[in-house]
Amino acid sequence: MHILVVDDHPLVREGLKHLLAGLDNETRVTEAAGAESALQALADQADLDLVLLDLNLQGRDGLSLLVDFGRNAPDLPVVMLSGEQDPALMRAALDAGAAGFISKSSLSQVILPALRLVLAGGIYVPPEMLVSQGAEAPKPAEPGLTHRQQQVLKCIAQGSSNKEIAAELQLSEPTVKGHVVAVFRALNVRTRTQAIAAATRLGLIGR
Repeated sequence: MHILVVDDHPLVREGLKHLLAGLDNETRVTEAAGAESALQALADQADLDLVLLDLNLQGRDGLSLLVDFGRNAPDLPVVMLSGEQDPALMRAALDAGAAGFISKSSLSQVILPALRLVLAGGIYVPPEMLVSQGAEAPKPAEPGLTHRQQQVLKCIAQGSSNKEIAAELQLSEPTVKGHVVAVFRALNVRTRTQAIAAATRLGLIGR
């Protein structure tokens, strides 16, 4: 397993490196102190499985860097890290394509299961964000998805590739691709992680 850690504090990177060793005995960590080195690592390391990205980097907003990662590697999950626990920031990160948002103050008992969920194709929604939703405005209207598109969406949420979806639903891969595009359009998203986050907020899939 290969993980890219992007944080401008050496002590934070070192602490995360030791923590990530608990995910897998063969976990390999590449470190980046800023946006430029992070994007270079993305270009150089074709075998990345996960990115941990600090929300507040010196000289660059972590959310804007998240968008760059989504553009250059749409299937690579990126988890945002922050010392802040603002539900609005958490929502902004998930809306921008993050596969999760984790507070730096979280214990290893929280962080490691959250990362395992993301690596399995899920989305980690912080408890603080779920609690805050009770006081928010009503959810937007649900998009009109056909039964088949709903099936494809559920497969996407399970982390299935187009090939795996085609096999499960007994469809051709081009047909599956067409359904995926239609789902993205209905949810107004560009990536699978954004689709899962949007569908979760709308109650189309379980948390």
